[in-house]
Amino acid sequence: MRDSIVRRRAFCARVAGLALAACLAVPAMAQPPGKGKRPRQPLPKPRRIVAIDPGHGGVDPGAISPHGLHEKDIALTTARELARQLEASGRFRALLTRRGDEFVPLRERVARARTEHAELFLSIHADALPDSEMRGLSVYTLSDQASDRETAALAARENKDDFVAGIDLRRQRRDIAPILLDMARRQTNNRSLALARAIVSELGHAVPLLEKPHRAAGFAVLTAPDVPSVLVELGCLSNPGDERLLGQRSHQQRLARGLLQAIEHYFGAHAGL
Repeated sequence: MRDSIVRRRAFCARVAGLALAACLAVPAMAQPPGKGKRPRQPLPKPRRIVAIDPGHGGVDPGAISPHGLHEKDIALTTARELARQLEASGRFRALLTRRGDEFVPLRERVARARTEHAELFLSIHADALPDSEMRGLSVYTLSDQASDRETAALAARENKDDFVAGIDLRRQRRDIAPILLDMARRQTNNRSLALARAIVSELGHAVPLLEKPHRAAGFAVLTAPDVPSVLVELGCLSNPGDERLLGQRSHQQRLARGLLQAIEHYFGAHAGL
């Protein structure tokens, strides 16, 4: 009797094992070849960080048109529109150096962009010229003379608690740091020139351009040694035609669209967008 109970238990155990193996095998057999694993989804590309600097602000109105249009207001509304279009593209994160009518020192604008690891810096302005006949958009990059002064001044500072172009200056010899800074500055200047050319090319089809629209000057907001930077004069508030256009929402949207296309062209050609 006892042997028969043992045999029955062994038989039931074998049957249960076979049933379990069959159940486990069914899903695997039901899967078509190559369908057992989910395909690995590609990681989304990180968004590029673009700093937009609306010129002037607060107690500093900038240029004032004959009809009382303030440069600081034109710069801010156009910068906000550019930021909106950049964010809407899904490829960029826009950083505004000021979001309202506030005064921000020039060096602080650059510092904010570098703190957020911006990959581009666009300072937005609207010019006023003695000759009211002159009109059109222009783009400025840093002049070589200003570049040399800024590089020398930065290298001479005692406090080197920062990274420039990925270089920890605190770990560099005193005689090597200026050379590395100069190399970083030269690469940054070349990329700034590429961005300026893209802006002139894109917006030249949409809005009037100033004669010789790409120029160079020693603007303080263009001195980041490791962030390609341009200053865009959207037009001349001293010119009646430009004054009328710059106050129009549709024109500001057109300007922002051209700047967005230039930024996309820059990253596509130089930074693998």
